[in-house]
Parts: sequence; C-alpha cells; structure tokens
Amino acid sequence: MGDFITYEKIPERAVLIAVASKQQGRERTEEYLDELAFLLETAGGIPVARFVQAMDHPSSVTYLGSGKLEEIHQYIKAENIEIAVIDDELSATQARNMEQALECRVLDRTSLILDIFASNAHTAHAKAQVELAQYQYLLPRLTRMWTHLERQRGGIGMRGPGETQIETDRRLILDRIALLKEKLKEIDMQKTVQRKNRGKLVRVALVGYTNVGKSTIMNLLSKSEVYTENKLFATLDTTVRKVVVENLPFLLSDTVGFIRKLPHHLVESFKSTLDEVRESDILLHVVDISHPDFEAQMEVVNQTLAELGCADKKTIVVFNKTDAYTWEEKDPDDLTPPTKRNVSYEELKKTWMAKMNENCIFISAKNRDNYQEFRDLLYKEIRDMHAIRYPYDNFLY
Repeated sequence: MGDFITYEKIPERAVLIAVASKQQGRERTEEYLDELAFLLETAGGIPVARFVQAMDHPSSVTYLGSGKLEEIHQYIKAENIEIAVIDDELSATQARNMEQALECRVLDRTSLILDIFASNAHTAHAKAQVELAQYQYLLPRLTRMWTHLERQRGGIGMRGPGETQIETDRRLILDRIALLKEKLKEIDMQKTVQRKNRGKLVRVALVGYTNVGKSTIMNLLSKSEVYTENKLFATLDTTVRKVVVENLPFLLSDTVGFIRKLPHHLVESFKSTLDEVRESDILLHVVDISHPDFEAQMEVVNQTLAELGCADKKTIVVFNKTDAYTWEEKDPDDLTPPTKRNVSYEELKKTWMAKMNENCIFISAKNRDNYQEFRDLLYKEIRDMHAIRYPYDNFLY
C-alpha cells in the first residue's frame, strides 16, 4: 500500500482595486485598502498589488475607466493573478464587465466578507444566517453566476451555498430564502425564551470594531476559553457567560465585530445576534488604541449602535492594546527622525481620548495591564444598575 499524498492549498494571489472619490480622498482610500488587504489575508489570499483611480464616482458600467482597466489587465496577465478584489459592492453589470475586461475572477468587498463569514460559521444558527445573506446577495446576480458556472473551481469567494443551489432557478432560491427565514425565526424565538429564562441579571455586552480584542476581554472576565485569533470576524456566534465581579453576578456577551461598509444582507441576517446588544444594560465599547485609524473605527461602531437604537445605552469605552500604543515625540529644533515611546496611564488619562466619554479606561487585555482598575469601574457600574433594579438589596453594598 502506498502512502497517501496530501496537497496543500496554494493561496490565491490578488490585486486590490478602489476608486478615490472627492468625498473619500486618497488617504482614506489607502486606509480602506489596508483593511481590504487584511480581509483578503483572513480569507486565505495574498494581496500582491493595489490600484487606485481618482474619479468623482465609480462608473456604473465598468467601475473604472477604460485606461485603468487596461493597465490592470496587463499587470494581471504578466503576473498570473487569479483574483481582482474591489473595495466596494459591485452591481451585476459592473462585475460582469470587469471580469470580461480583466480576464480573471472579480470579487467585491461584500462577497469577500460573506466568504469569511461562511468559513467562520460553525453553529446551525450562524450557518443559517450566513446562508441567508449569501442567497440574498446572489439573487440579483443569478445571470452572472450561471454564465460563469463552468469556471468555478472553489477558492476565495466560492465558499457558498453550493453549485447545486446556484444552478437552480430564481423560484427555488426564493423558496430557500423563505425556508431560512422561517428557520431563523424559530431559532430567534428559542433565544428569546433563553434570554427571558436568565432572569433579571444585569446584562453587559462587548461591542466594537472587528479584531479589537473583545474575545480576549471576555476570556479575562469570565475565565473561559473563547476563541481568539488575529483575524477579522474570528467570532460570529454570540457567547454569553455568567460572571461574578466581587459579590455581583451579571451576564456578559461577546458579539460579532463591526466593520466599515458591512453588507446590508449581513446586518439583516444577524439581527437576532445583535439582540444581545439591544437587550443589554451596559455596553463595553472596546477600541484598539494602537490602530492608526481607531477614531474612524469608533465612528463606525457608534453609527451601527445608533441604527440598532442603542446609542443612549450606558457605555464604558475600553481603550485596549495599550501595550502596542506608542507616542511619537518630535522636537521642532531637532532634525533627527521622531522617536516613539510607550505612554504611561497617567499620561493617557490627560489626553483628549480620556475625555471622549464619561467612563473611559485604558488597558492591555493581553498583558492584564490596568486590569484591576477596569474591574473596579465595571463593578461600580453594575452595582449602580443592580441597585436601581433591586433597591431592597442595597445592604449588599
């Protein structure tokens, strides 16, 4: 008997493409492309090059101008690139025309995010939510999918509901969408009952941009082992743990991370997961302070919370990853490059960041830096909420 031969999957190489509009600007476009590159790496691809065209707005027919398309086409042919990834959601017409012009597979930002969600969905609930979002995304693009079926060989953007479903007609897909919605409605009812059965414990929800360290904080507070990894959307399913700080029990939930341009289909499909946020008493808004664009990430989270009707909830802003945050010092009379150094907590408390919210705390969940002060602040807020809910239990404090 011979040995089994195992084949390693070769990562697919891709170019990243974006339009720098007047509203968005070149600098912000580059930041978006940095995030798109991280999304691609999370999906298992390799970003090889990026192309940006300055335009008032993308072309409704080909997304880019003909000259830029030809430039990218020549690069793709010369470098044997398999995928072109676009930092916007494409219409069926745009996607079809770009594939014809570039002669490679074209993925938009939405399909890339859906692919990552598909690979990270493990429970029946998460799988049903992702599958629903995939079908809703595919429905207006059926003609294009049928045209290119013979070219599908798996890979990034192809982890979907399966070829057999894609080959079926619009009616069957609509039937499947209806079935998934009914299935999710049943799961939602079960989860609503579960939430009611938890009693009137104070509920705390971890919210924030994707990959800011929510699951690490969850592990610290609950002493549980929630999956953590330096990838976008490592957590899809909401994890709820009963936690006791000092003498007070409360429920702590970890939720899916937010991101810029989060596909509408996903927001709709994951509404039940976000119910944990809606029904919480206190939000822990976790921020990666070491990220160069953390203010924009905070804005994305705040906008999403506002859309969920949660903007007025009691919130503690947790600036995480202080161990990776450095302060750039530059003497105006010194011609040498600026030096970077770590900043003390006393210095951080005097910054504008500390004044962004009534309750702010700076921690490193990874190194447990300032962890006790974080627990004390959390305890105070839960105690105050508990005192309102159970006024007769005040002797506990």
